[in-house]
Amino acid sequence: MNKKERLVAAIENGTVIDHIPAEKTYQVALLLGLFNLTTPVTIGNNYLSKKIGKKGIIKVSDKFFTDEEISRLSVVAPKIVLNIIRDYEVVEKKTVDTPDELRNIVKCNNPKCITNNEPMQTIFNVVDKDSGILKCHYCDKEQDINKVELC
Repeated sequence: MNKKERLVAAIENGTVIDHIPAEKTYQVALLLGLFNLTTPVTIGNNYLSKKIGKKGIIKVSDKFFTDEEISRLSVVAPKIVLNIIRDYEVVEKKTVDTPDELRNIVKCNNPKCITNNEPMQTIFNVVDKDSGILKCHYCDKEQDINKVELC
């Protein structure tokens, strides 16, 4: 390796979550339940990034995330990059995008919505990905993705 060396050790198998906005790093870790894992987890924050200014990076050994877990990530930190690592090599890169529909990820902020009064999952349609506008499938209330409460 040249004069620049890695700030965080490489992992053999697992997932590296990169380009997390620095202020969202710990929220991403909490959302994915990383504090409950028994495998090694490395969390770095406030690294310089040409793309976003300051970023966080999380390395999770021996863990590969499901599509549902990745959908949850898109709510708090869209555009982060997941690097899938096998035998110390990146075998796949995924940019997290907000899906068209969010199921059982965010709560409706309308107290009269059926999802807040009956035991049922929430469904939101993403009506504007650029602005982050979600619309409840049941009551049609619109919400800002940056101000939602997670289920």
